[in-house]
Amino acid sequence: MSFGTPSARPARPRPVRRRGPLGPTVAVLVAVVVLVMILAQVWTEVLWFDQLGFVDVLKVEWGTQAILFVLGFVLMAGGVGASLRVAYRSRPIYAPSTPEQASLDQYREAIEPLRRLVMIVGPAVLGLFAGGAAAQQWSTVQLWLHAVHVGQKDPQYGLDLSFYMFTLPGLRFVVSLLMAVAVLSTIAALATHYLYGGLRVGGTAAQGPRTTRSARIHLAVVGAVLMILIGANYWLDRYSVLMRSGDKFEGASYTDVSAVIPSKAILAGVAVFVAALFVITAVRGNWRLPTIGIALMVVSAVAVGGIYPAVVQRFKVDPNQQDAEAPYIQRNIDATRQAFGIADVEVANYEAKVTAEAGALRSDAETTASIRLLDPQIVSPSFKQLQQNKAYYNFTDSLSVDRYTVNSESRDTVIAVRELDLAGLNVDQRNWVNDHTVYTHGFGVVAAYGNTTATGGQPEFWEGGIPSAGEMGKYEERIYFSPKSPDYSIVGAPGGSANWELDYPDDASGGQVNTTFPTSTTSAGPSIGNPFNQLLYALKFGSEQIVFSNRVTNDSQILYDRDPRTRVEKVAPYLTLDGRVYPAVVDGRVVWIVDGYTTSDGYPYAASRSLEAATTDSVTQTSATIEALAPKTVNYIRNSVKATVDAYDGSVKLYAWDTADPVLKAWNSIFPTSLRPVTEISSQLMSHIRYPEDLFKVQRNLLTQYHVTTATDFFSGGDFWANPTDPSAEDQALPQPPYYLTLKMPGQTAAAFSLTSTFIPGGTNQRNVLTGFLAVDAEAGNTAGKPADGYGTMRLLELPRNSTVPGPGQVKNNFDADATVSSTLNLLTQQSSRVVRGNLLTLPVGGGLLYVQPVYVQSSTGTKFPLLQRVLVAFGDNIGFAPTLSLALDQVFGGDAGAVAGDAGVVPPTGTGATPTPTPTPSATATPAPTVNPDAQAALTAALADAKQAILDGQAALAANDFAAYGEAQKRLDAAISAAIAAEQALGK
Repeated sequence: MSFGTPSARPARPRPVRRRGPLGPTVAVLVAVVVLVMILAQVWTEVLWFDQLGFVDVLKVEWGTQAILFVLGFVLMAGGVGASLRVAYRSRPIYAPSTPEQASLDQYREAIEPLRRLVMIVGPAVLGLFAGGAAAQQWSTVQLWLHAVHVGQKDPQYGLDLSFYMFTLPGLRFVVSLLMAVAVLSTIAALATHYLYGGLRVGGTAAQGPRTTRSARIHLAVVGAVLMILIGANYWLDRYSVLMRSGDKFEGASYTDVSAVIPSKAILAGVAVFVAALFVITAVRGNWRLPTIGIALMVVSAVAVGGIYPAVVQRFKVDPNQQDAEAPYIQRNIDATRQAFGIADVEVANYEAKVTAEAGALRSDAETTASIRLLDPQIVSPSFKQLQQNKAYYNFTDSLSVDRYTVNSESRDTVIAVRELDLAGLNVDQRNWVNDHTVYTHGFGVVAAYGNTTATGGQPEFWEGGIPSAGEMGKYEERIYFSPKSPDYSIVGAPGGSANWELDYPDDASGGQVNTTFPTSTTSAGPSIGNPFNQLLYALKFGSEQIVFSNRVTNDSQILYDRDPRTRVEKVAPYLTLDGRVYPAVVDGRVVWIVDGYTTSDGYPYAASRSLEAATTDSVTQTSATIEALAPKTVNYIRNSVKATVDAYDGSVKLYAWDTADPVLKAWNSIFPTSLRPVTEISSQLMSHIRYPEDLFKVQRNLLTQYHVTTATDFFSGGDFWANPTDPSAEDQALPQPPYYLTLKMPGQTAAAFSLTSTFIPGGTNQRNVLTGFLAVDAEAGNTAGKPADGYGTMRLLELPRNSTVPGPGQVKNNFDADATVSSTLNLLTQQSSRVVRGNLLTLPVGGGLLYVQPVYVQSSTGTKFPLLQRVLVAFGDNIGFAPTLSLALDQVFGGDAGAVAGDAGVVPPTGTGATPTPTPTPSATATPAPTVNPDAQAALTAALADAKQAILDGQAALAANDFAAYGEAQKRLDAAISAAIAAEQALGK
């Protein structure tokens, strides 16, 4: 029997573990959810733009951003990734056995398990940042690609301005991106070579860094690329210096032209020379040459780029600064006036009178008859109290001033839209159905004369009510799109048969009239008639009711992004929009008019201004609806686009207003289907287009300095001005806003709707006297497709440098110091009343400058809305204070103002006459203390008691909406005030 080796038992196969379906299912579900959430934001935007007819804008914007993102990602991730891989693959097989390398072993061992991940994820993360930054430059790249010829050359290099406005920003973007890639790639190469032994920095100083051949070539190449890019950046700096800000003016100065520009060229040459040394090092293997080159570059930057310009400034310019800088200051003046549209201001010297003369206003009767007493910043509560109708309607806090033809006469008008305000609903009325399907729109406009008031001082409405009645004519009253519209509304019913939208309240119809938006004939928003769109919008707005509500039908449309500014911003992302959006009734529709600006910061030698700082005033700081411009700094601006948004269907129209603007020409070639020609503007729309406030604010800010047109005077700065602070704004040192007025400037043949502002001396410790008055023709006219010839003409009245015409602040002080004014206002503020002063208007009439300020009285508690009670007038140091403008003017001009102001203001009380004329010189010498007159004292006490009772009766009448009783109380109040003033005068004798 033999013993053999036992036969080997076959190995049992290991069981194969099958993956369950849960993991893939979860992954798919997560992917689907993420995709749907993305679509809820992305596809809904496509639907919104497509419904408006501006989907091409979205395609260009997103397409450009996508391409730039990919390019930025590829350049950064590719450059850094390639540098890491080249450095790793060229590492020495055996790291040198030095103490330095031995200490790096532990780091190599720690990194090795994650090396592949780091070499992929690190560059990818950097690429994401670079791609995102590059995508934000889509407008810069598009303007570069579509640059247009400007037709003007810069005074230094003689290049067309298109190079600075379009090409230079694009080149700087490319160089900056490539420099970022080169710097990070160099850092990645240095770190990797050092970690794996290709680069050693130990040893003696004479030896310097030691590298392997592969590391040397790699580092030398990336170093050469970086030096070339630094040289390109220096070279572009030669052109950018023309937009730099100096201590006294913007643009290249004498030192810049004589020293900085040449030094930039030298440094660019040095950088290219150092790049050549790096190339030599890659071939010959000696790091000494580039080391010397870098040291030379640093020394050159300090000596040539820093010390030399400082020496020129100190010893050449400072001792002769006015003469040396004069040519460059003149460049700055000329460029600034051109870039901001103030080169053609018509300047006239105005020897303003300060003494009122009888009949002085006869030649200015048209202006004085149009003086606006209704302050649009104050009377909104009166509009709300008298025309709001229901709590779910509201008016904006700051109303708009416009011009309308009423009874064949052009009248300044304060106008407002009755917007929907869901905050006015009771808590038990707030639910999804009411908020989004019932209360969907506002209703109608309200308009009041700007220069007259009704009984009791309330606005005299010539259009109002629900449904609207008045002189406006028939128009579409439903307001689906307005600044305060709800976030979204769903409109439309099957065949229009179900009227569940509240149209307007009406007692005759059982409390309200209902309607439905005609989605079968009119498109106002994207359709949500299919389940997919319903799901996307339910996710977008976080409202599952959109999917499950029976009010969402096949005919439904969803309205959102309903603020006119928002709609224009989205379809015209290249525009900076004016802070005020104003309504107008045009061709039977209510439209919102929006002014759009094209801007640039690349206009050589032009002054730079922060748009936010230049347009901030007392109105923007107190109004919730009027905004300052975006916080960006520019040195070129044009009102290039007039936009309209239909309040009924939300349609947006963009009109190319300034066709000579090169920036607009470039954007028009980028978005060729977006802009309409100005010839498509109807005559009615043209009559409501006006000169924009924010552009005027920027221009008046520039004119505080750039009304000076000679370099010598500009250098001294002795004739610089300032915009006065608003004397009507309590406890706020903010600029006075400009005002729309109908007036006739000296030299004009007829009064024109204008935008106005004033100037006072600049600097500190200056008298508040007037130095200038600026007006621009603000009305475009009523000719279809063509603005009026005078539109945009700016007229500046320069007063003598020794002017004694009071400025707004001094006029307010004169009003406050006048005994009659202060006594009357103190009486009006008794008990629960409050005096509110309106806008202080300035008008060049009667050979001087006239100030007019309405005075309102309102309750300080309960129902509060202002009613016009008095009018303050000042001409020089003469003051008028009366219930009507006519009476106040007659007080100032000796009973014969020659004005045709009608009955602007409240009706004077029967039997009392006008309020006694205030003292014309409030700062009169003090008189001895009077002897007390018992009869006069008793009369004063009785008059004060009568005034107090009249105020209380008036407030009670206001609360009860009994305006007849209120008017009777005002008559008694006026009589009591007159008696009190007479008693005070008797006491003073």
